[in-house]
Amino acid sequence: MSRTRTALFAALALIAGGTGTALMAPTAGAATAAVPCSVDYQIQNDWGSGFTANVTVKNNGAAKTSWSLKWSYAGSQKVASGWNAKFSQSGNAVTVTNESYNGSLGTGASTSFGFQGSYSGSNAVPSSFTLDGVTCNVDSGGGDDGGGGDDGGGTTDPSGRVDNPYAGAKVYVNPEWSALAAAEPGGDRVSDEPTGVWLDRIAAIEGANGGMGLRDHLDAALEQKGSGEEVVQLVVYDLPGRDCSALASNGELGPDDIDKYKSDFIDPIADILSDSKYASLRIVATIEIDSLPNLVTNTGGKSTATPECDEMKANGNYVKGVGYALAQLGAIPNVYNYVDAGHHGWLGWDDNFRPTAELFKTAATSEGASVDDVHGFITNTANYSALKEENFTIDDTVNGTSVRQSTWVDWNRYVDELSYAQAFREEAVSVGFNSDIGMLIDTSRNGWGGSERPTGPGAKTSVDTYIEGGRIDRRIHVGNWCNQSGAGLGERPQAAPESGIDAYVWMKPPGESDGASEAIDNDEGKGFDRMCDPTYTGNARNGNNMSGALGDAPVSGHWFSAQFRELMDNAYPPLS
Repeated sequence: MSRTRTALFAALALIAGGTGTALMAPTAGAATAAVPCSVDYQIQNDWGSGFTANVTVKNNGAAKTSWSLKWSYAGSQKVASGWNAKFSQSGNAVTVTNESYNGSLGTGASTSFGFQGSYSGSNAVPSSFTLDGVTCNVDSGGGDDGGGGDDGGGTTDPSGRVDNPYAGAKVYVNPEWSALAAAEPGGDRVSDEPTGVWLDRIAAIEGANGGMGLRDHLDAALEQKGSGEEVVQLVVYDLPGRDCSALASNGELGPDDIDKYKSDFIDPIADILSDSKYASLRIVATIEIDSLPNLVTNTGGKSTATPECDEMKANGNYVKGVGYALAQLGAIPNVYNYVDAGHHGWLGWDDNFRPTAELFKTAATSEGASVDDVHGFITNTANYSALKEENFTIDDTVNGTSVRQSTWVDWNRYVDELSYAQAFREEAVSVGFNSDIGMLIDTSRNGWGGSERPTGPGAKTSVDTYIEGGRIDRRIHVGNWCNQSGAGLGERPQAAPESGIDAYVWMKPPGESDGASEAIDNDEGKGFDRMCDPTYTGNARNGNNMSGALGDAPVSGHWFSAQFRELMDNAYPPLS
């Protein structure tokens, strides 16, 4: 069962008067300013003898360059391992201190970390916390979790949906992926992490090649759920003419098969999800990865255009398909639709950013859909863009030259996924989406740890040496997307980690291939894309650079053991 506590300390205000001082309790209007810190402790998964938790600390006092958070357990809980912070425990007392990269905590700023623990008996949430010796243990019964909406899950809309489906909920652990991960050496360190279930062809609904179908996953989720809340993450991915710019993820439906998409793919999914048996689950549906963004960047005579994308723009079937999926799934009260919004290295440029938001509005108001059917957007799905570039910002200059002019950034407005996702949320609201939408960021393969991870900025010899020496993302080019060499697991899945972000998720299951490194016959409609070939010298979409792909890769979606092991080796935060 998921449990949460937001701890707030409302300090008394010392008010200076004209002839003396008076100790006064703050008024209701002044209470927020008097609160020096808040702690949101959420148990994400609990399996009876162990658990994972996410903790968000907000500092409302003076800015800090380092911090120490302490609490004591009432029971037998022991912290086994953690990420994004340093942990120590003496008896029941736990002390958590910052890492070198997250010690700065300004006034009003928040930071998050997570950990795995063990216990026997009960697993009560701690009742008291101190931040640098200041008590944060008066329970207000609420608080801001930093999510995309007003209260991180406390409010509901008329359909009964909560603001952030991930808040206070466990997330479904796919037993098929978990078994593959656990079978790898050291894989049990992450095999209990939640990942997305990909419905990437009609056969996947009932279960392809003897695998679990949609009902099987939902039934398993009910078993995992217990008496708490449970999120199930689905990827709805079978548009006509799917992925018109990348052969590795082409689909089974032809460009004109919109009616079949509706009747044979979306309608059966909607029928299953609307079964009252599953009404207690929070079902997150991520809608059609890499579809609508292709219509913005890979059409209309651009150097990156393809005939296939021009066809899909002309026939309107991407827009119609996404609109139909939103309308049918959005009519189910416990389904939360998140539309794919590419990533910063795809849509972050001025001529892509606003047009993408406007195209999404068009799709979200087609085929009977409305903006109310869109709960938010997801970025970086199955991609590798760094969550945060810690060693430079878009506003930096070197010898008078802007970072935007560097070869790597290439006039983009964004240098990482967090800044892009937060900005895209605002842009989507500005074109007419609801103001309480939230963002998801796929962090399954964007950790970029290991020995190649920079420890600071590059030399300021030029703007390029500054960026090349300091960038976290170590790809050859930001347009490289297939089975990238050197990648690592990123931030572990967690709810409400930053303002406007509903969750960090592992929507792409780590260890599943992006595409075959050479042509392999298959019955899944998946072609061979040279971007998955480590010998390929590139095209306009990656600046004619080497692909950076790993060799000996299987067809997309199939288990790629060597990649999974490399992702674990290069994980950041590191695995313990």
